[in-house]
Amino acid sequence: MAAAFSCPVFFPSTFSYNGNRYHGRIKIKINATSSTKVKTLNEIAGAGKGSSSLATSTEIGHLSQEQIRQRIPTKKQLVDPYRQGLIIERGVGYRQTVVVRSYEVGPYKTATLESLLNLFQETALNHVWMSGLLSNGFGATHGMVRNNLIWVVSRMQVQVDHYPIWGEVLEIDTWVGASGKNGMRRDWLIRSQATGITYARATSTWVMMNEKTRRLSKMPEEVRDEISPWFIDKRAINEDVPEKIVKLDDNARYVNSDLKPKRSDLDMNHHVNNVKYVRWMLETIPDKFLESYQLSGIVLEYRRECGSSDRVQSLCQPDEDETLTNGVEQSLLKNMVLTSGIMEGNGYLGPMDVKSYGYTHLLQIKGDSKNEEIVRGRTRWRKTLSTLPYSS
Repeated sequence: MAAAFSCPVFFPSTFSYNGNRYHGRIKIKINATSSTKVKTLNEIAGAGKGSSSLATSTEIGHLSQEQIRQRIPTKKQLVDPYRQGLIIERGVGYRQTVVVRSYEVGPYKTATLESLLNLFQETALNHVWMSGLLSNGFGATHGMVRNNLIWVVSRMQVQVDHYPIWGEVLEIDTWVGASGKNGMRRDWLIRSQATGITYARATSTWVMMNEKTRRLSKMPEEVRDEISPWFIDKRAINEDVPEKIVKLDDNARYVNSDLKPKRSDLDMNHHVNNVKYVRWMLETIPDKFLESYQLSGIVLEYRRECGSSDRVQSLCQPDEDETLTNGVEQSLLKNMVLTSGIMEGNGYLGPMDVKSYGYTHLLQIKGDSKNEEIVRGRTRWRKTLSTLPYSS
């Protein structure tokens, strides 16, 4: 005789009423018996109107073991219960709910910039995943794989108003748009699910590279036909004129020449992941400065790839016109003799605390005859703020 049972299932919900945002959970009670076949969440989500299953039994016969294990959708999905993702923006944008994990925060229990960049990358890939266009590449569509093409980022800008804290639930929105004739723009917004406050926003530009020749490529028409229906004319950051980043030389104040890529730094495209570059940049900034200041913005201009055999040098230069010393004018500071404390990167001159709010960065490959640029960067900093912002 079959035994009867009931099981409550909760789903997170966000809705608006009279201009206010409310967050809660929808409770669904499932009644069944021990002989009832219980469907997975993916099967439940796929049963909705407009959704499709991952693959039919006929299609499974033509899939590789890797494809079966990954369960890459062959058609557009509206809901992804495994990744807490859903399609928004009239069917072309993507929103994912994430929880800040313990390994994503730093000493102050706030998410690091590197963690935010990793979340940007992951949600972008999941967006392509749900579109049904993902092939076996790192975010590459079927048309890109047929033409031996991969995505490479050429520029990224991030603005951070508040850093999420450990255990906080976040909503990350991402969408794509056109960038010139052969590029694609991808934007992100990160907000607190509890308060609705936007914590960070980012925009990036991507171009295509031939995986075999490692040269930039024009966008084939079949790829344009794949991705253009997903384009949205909206920007997370309004930037009329892109900020120009000057090139540093060996006279930069802070230099780290002891950088060597590890095998663990390589991604699926067999080059150093762009998130690793940011870590190298920030580690060149003096520790004394990082104790009191937090990054509020970064602009990156990518120039070339970096492989596991390359020797990398990180250069870092503070903005002279933004350096103050407890009320002492910069002109006076220039006439003073800097002690070894500053030269060694300790960030102080006797009893005076040197506070810099802007840095220019350069990562380059050290060659026998010449150095080659990997990425230029600009970072903006402010005094460390409270980690718990609330709306008034």
